[in-house]
Amino acid sequence: MIRSLLLMLAASPLLCADPAPAEPGKKGGAFGPDESAEPVSPVEPGTLPAPDQPVAPAEPAIKELDADRVQIGEVILNKKTREIRFPAAVNMAGGELLEFALVHTNGKVHESLLVTDVSATPINLAFKLLRYPASEELYAIIEKDGTMSNEFPKVADDVKAGARLKISVEWEDAGKKRTASINDWIAHGTTGEQMPAADPWVYGGSRVRDGKFVPDVTGDYIAIYLSNAALINFSGKDNNSDEVWLPFPKRVPPEGTKVTVIITPQQQKPAAKK
Repeated sequence: MIRSLLLMLAASPLLCADPAPAEPGKKGGAFGPDESAEPVSPVEPGTLPAPDQPVAPAEPAIKELDADRVQIGEVILNKKTREIRFPAAVNMAGGELLEFALVHTNGKVHESLLVTDVSATPINLAFKLLRYPASEELYAIIEKDGTMSNEFPKVADDVKAGARLKISVEWEDAGKKRTASINDWIAHGTTGEQMPAADPWVYGGSRVRDGKFVPDVTGDYIAIYLSNAALINFSGKDNNSDEVWLPFPKRVPPEGTKVTVIITPQQQKPAAKK
């Protein structure tokens, strides 16, 4: 039954938040036109996978691990806790400006804290199967002429609440398993303080264009600097600046350290009354 549902979702417009028309070229996200690019696509030159290296598998392997957990390719989802887990690695340990918390290895790796080989499609299928609502509140509205406006969609409060996420990382250090909030690994370049733990990440669902799921083309997964292409965006202060955020010194493990990205709801549903 789960396999049938996943295959139906994979072929359905429900895979995305909004099958929208092409967006203008943007540097690092949704704001500030890239003068070197034609205003027809949000993809920067050199960020697309080679023609013989598609990001998304045609049909990820699906396996029920136990009564609560399902594995889709390398993504594991928990139907009870609504947790989503998948492998990644540290890409930047310090010094470089960040526009993303996570991108695909074929994406904007020069701007991201973490990288992953996992395609966006099974990650998004996990969100859909776990019934996370996609909130488009951080996706700038596109004008009829294809330019990006300064306005954002109005979204119902219950959708906003359901789309808010906590993102953590798990890794091994000297044989011991450690866990941290992704916010703990990101520092504000001006204040030197860590990204506020209370500021949530928002699942927006991204879009489908020309029959392709946009994050599987751009590699934009978790954006700090707002990106209309990303699956998830940061909702806190200074999310409209690409010159603010840095890997937190001495907190981030060495580059290449293998980690597991863990995504959970910011607000857990209250237990049912007996």
